[in-house]
Amino acid sequence: MSKDGGCCNTCINCLLCLYSCRWSRSKKGLRTSKCDCAWFFFLFCVCLFTLAWLYFALVTLNDFHNLNEYIFRKTDWWLDWSVVMLSGTATLVTYSSLLLVLALCLQLCHQPLKLHWLHKGLLILTALGVAAAFVGLEIQWAEQWESAHISLQATGPFLHIGAVVGVTLLAWPVASWFYRTSHSALKVLLLLLYLGAVVALYVAPLGIDSPCLMEHNQLPPKPALFGHRGAPMLAPENTLMSFQKAVDCGVSVFETDVLVSADGVPFLMHDERLSRTTNVKEVFPAQAHLNASTFNWTELQQLDAGSWFLEKRPFPMARSLSLEEWTLAQAQQIPSLEQLLGKASRHNMSVMFDLRPEKDPQYERLVNITVETILQSGIAPELILWLPDEFREQVKQKAPQFQQIYGRKRLSNETEELQHVNLPYQNLSSAEIQEYRRDNISVNLFVVNAPWLFSILWCSGTNSVTTNACQVLQGMERPLWLLPRATYQMIWIVTDCVSFLLIIWAFLLLKRWNRKSESAGSDSVVLLTKIHSLMSE
Repeated sequence: MSKDGGCCNTCINCLLCLYSCRWSRSKKGLRTSKCDCAWFFFLFCVCLFTLAWLYFALVTLNDFHNLNEYIFRKTDWWLDWSVVMLSGTATLVTYSSLLLVLALCLQLCHQPLKLHWLHKGLLILTALGVAAAFVGLEIQWAEQWESAHISLQATGPFLHIGAVVGVTLLAWPVASWFYRTSHSALKVLLLLLYLGAVVALYVAPLGIDSPCLMEHNQLPPKPALFGHRGAPMLAPENTLMSFQKAVDCGVSVFETDVLVSADGVPFLMHDERLSRTTNVKEVFPAQAHLNASTFNWTELQQLDAGSWFLEKRPFPMARSLSLEEWTLAQAQQIPSLEQLLGKASRHNMSVMFDLRPEKDPQYERLVNITVETILQSGIAPELILWLPDEFREQVKQKAPQFQQIYGRKRLSNETEELQHVNLPYQNLSSAEIQEYRRDNISVNLFVVNAPWLFSILWCSGTNSVTTNACQVLQGMERPLWLLPRATYQMIWIVTDCVSFLLIIWAFLLLKRWNRKSESAGSDSVVLLTKIHSLMSE
């Protein structure tokens, strides 16, 4: 079988077909033009761009249920949009990566990179689509930039190793291109860009830090778990079934949201409308769009608060319910705050809640009714973690034994001594968490579902986290990874040294092969000249 530069004709034709939509090898002397080089560089950038978006997409999965809820409130249409996002992202990453691999293979086979116009159009659309996704992230979900920054503390060391491996593998096609390019300025530019990227990656760990770079005996205690609306991955949120599942998960605090009915009964509900988590559209179609607080308690008790969980399946775990759990979920109703307090008292569990809606003109009435309900329920007052900021002083006077939880950072001129804070996990850095811990301020962060995020907060010294995934975090006996700093530094140095030696080897080997190829070509020319002379004589 005939070959060209080590590549068989069939392989070359397949590569050309996929990359250039050509069915035969190029004519002798046809080279990659400057325009084609520009398109290859664009392809390389698009590939990195899509990989960056894939990383961001994976980071957002910790909070994606919030986005699903937000879109439902705007459109009244439920869908797990994370599946749509990940499917689209995986398609774009796969497409651009395969094109890049095809280009590198063609380069090694000494074929010109003539990208077909269809691929050019699709690459432009890919770049525009990913750019639009980043812009949307900035406009609607800007806190995810901080989430991504936190994620680098978990993935930074491993991303560094992966990037070094990738740039090392690129040494082969870069060296091949370097020796085959006759333009001196282009050769220098190519070499400088590549070496610049290599050096930047080699020193990148100087900017990488993680709270999980510590000795094993320095690891703080595992954070306690607060059940966010119970255990919403295992049962319909804010139902007695959900809170029982949270008890089974070993959570220490029930976290929920409280509304007050038109006839003064506090009940558990996150949304101000009932359409997402009940069958209100079927039972009260004319009132479905009204605020939940406009319903009286008798009307609320007519609603099914569990079947939506089986139909919409807001979390994948809903598919794994047993027949008994399925039947139990269908029987769930909206519970009152009194029912939850009774369950918490029996299990000696603390309760923390928000009062909704905060902007209600009757908010003081909501506070008073809620406090009275708690005091009359018989639960130990010290088990109540009081979170609402409004009328806090009034609540302190009525119930001095409530534990006061603040939903803000402490101020520099703080006169009141904070003992407990409850904040989004993006709002406190690892250094601030450690500082609060030294000052004996208990820190609870929400909502934490992903093991990588829980691991970082664990290493940072967080006291507790509010979670939807208590069944996942409960089973974690240690952070996903924990490395002594000296061990990581050794891994970093060894990785860089091995990479450097492999890059040098690739350049030297290809230089030798290139010289042999040129020598073989010269010998062939001399031989052909002699044959031609003999034939002429």
